[in-house]
Amino acid sequence: MSEDVEDVTLDVDGTGAAVGDLVLVTGMTGAGRSTAAKALEDLGWFVVDNLPPQLLSSVVHLVGRADDGESTRLAVVVDARSRWFFTELTGALDRLRKSGLTPSVLFLEASDDVLVRRQEAARRPHPLQQGGRLLDGIHQEREVLAELRGDADVLIDTTSINVHQLGAKITTAFGDPSSRTLRATVVSFGFKYGIPVDADLVADMRFLPNPFWVPELRPLSGLDEAVRCYVREHPDAVAFLDSYEQLLQTLTGGFVREGKRFLTIAIGCTGGKHRSVTMAEALGERLRGHGVATLVMHRDLGRE
Repeated sequence: MSEDVEDVTLDVDGTGAAVGDLVLVTGMTGAGRSTAAKALEDLGWFVVDNLPPQLLSSVVHLVGRADDGESTRLAVVVDARSRWFFTELTGALDRLRKSGLTPSVLFLEASDDVLVRRQEAARRPHPLQQGGRLLDGIHQEREVLAELRGDADVLIDTTSINVHQLGAKITTAFGDPSSRTLRATVVSFGFKYGIPVDADLVADMRFLPNPFWVPELRPLSGLDEAVRCYVREHPDAVAFLDSYEQLLQTLTGGFVREGKRFLTIAIGCTGGKHRSVTMAEALGERLRGHGVATLVMHRDLGRE
């Protein structure tokens, strides 16, 4: 999240209204906006759901009128219900920036087939479907949101995660208002299932010997001690962790300086069961050792 967001005071009609962190929650219909909003609410954020973009500035001002002396952490959920969405939102964000706030954008994403399945389960038409197919509405929404997605501060792909895992990611990104350091999620994955679309950095562990070809290790995973020892004791694994740790130390300072507070690192191997799991856990340990709040997740563990 941007450094400029914290402890900003908006003087609204002379009230001295204070809004601290401000996050805009948006993304694809069915990707988990409501779940993200609930998670933020549980973390103590004041959440306003389904707000038309043109009312964003007004809501920020109204919420900031509280005179209890404490700044409010405000999350506003908006969705794309018209072609004019981005124009309206851009104008609202510009007005907020002129008032001294720099909103962060949380964008929720998921694959087309998952979005279709979730919408069908909800038995509700897509807001941009306009009498066409459900998939037409999804494609229209992707077009409307494309630029905002590219500018997002935090991008979370919910295709392969459940509501509890999404909540954990939200907590990692937005849970501690006193922390001004980078927060990270390390995700192990299998290349045969595709690279995580929300990854900021991707590392390939297929250069390491594969425990799959060791009969006694094949049924185990990277969470088992025998596999961990097999992978981590290899000289190339040690060399990778040392050099990648040094690289991340360099990147961390730059990311925070440029206002990026949430980093997703994807660690892949062939199936996402052995090498990537072990190395993701090892990298998570090293990041925590540098004071980086880190969540480790294993996207494809158990899929085989």
